[in-house]
Amino acid sequence: MTSPAQISQIPPRNPIVMIPARLASTRLPDKPLADIHGAPMIVHVWRRAVEAAVGPVVVACAEEAIAAAVTAAGGRAVLTDPAHASGSDRIFEALSVLDPEGRHDAVVNLQGDLPTLEPALIRAVLQPLAEGPADIATLVVEISEMEERRNPNVVKAAVAFPAGRSTARALYFSRCPVPWDPADAGGQAPAQPLYHHIGIYAYRRAALERFVALPPSPLEQRERLEQLRALEAGLRIDVARVDTLPLGVDTPADLERARALLAPV
Repeated sequence: MTSPAQISQIPPRNPIVMIPARLASTRLPDKPLADIHGAPMIVHVWRRAVEAAVGPVVVACAEEAIAAAVTAAGGRAVLTDPAHASGSDRIFEALSVLDPEGRHDAVVNLQGDLPTLEPALIRAVLQPLAEGPADIATLVVEISEMEERRNPNVVKAAVAFPAGRSTARALYFSRCPVPWDPADAGGQAPAQPLYHHIGIYAYRRAALERFVALPPSPLEQRERLEQLRALEAGLRIDVARVDTLPLGVDTPADLERARALLAPV
């Protein structure tokens, strides 16, 4: 019998991409259904995931209207409990319905507000699981703007990449500039890189099951960062460094930027 430690060393063989979506949004009401050149935003995200070609793509949604939009475009959607507190809970319910036998050994949790996402980033988030013993994988990009280093809305990953490698273990995530750099305190040009966390995750199936069963943790509640629950529970998170920061649509201005980026040539 394969032990949990041995399972964590096996590259995923049958991943699935799941996109949690709900209509409740304070800054951009009915966000998943926002029109972008004749198609709802959630459909654009679904298309990007299909283009990544890493496995089946399913939208785990809280409302029938989202499911109807996805199925009308030829996609697959699963209705889930509207009361779920997080996207992780939502995709776990949908996965349990779709795959009770556990055939899918890895799950990509893709946010439903990334309509301009490069499909290559979905493939990249699986790389740490293919290379080593991570339970969960995610993405980072180097911060290039000084104001982003200090912005609490930009989540940073404390990670050190070995020479010549683009994957490494994440030690912490914070809204503060971590690791510390004197440049951040003194206002001069930064001397050391900081990494902006991109909220796309890949879970080994067993890690997702364990994660959603855990109660909110003290550091998670203090920083308001769900991934700290995993670290506090001893789950390993590795990151892949990428060169592109995808546009997350949270406001009407973001939506206009997405429309401009996706405008037909």
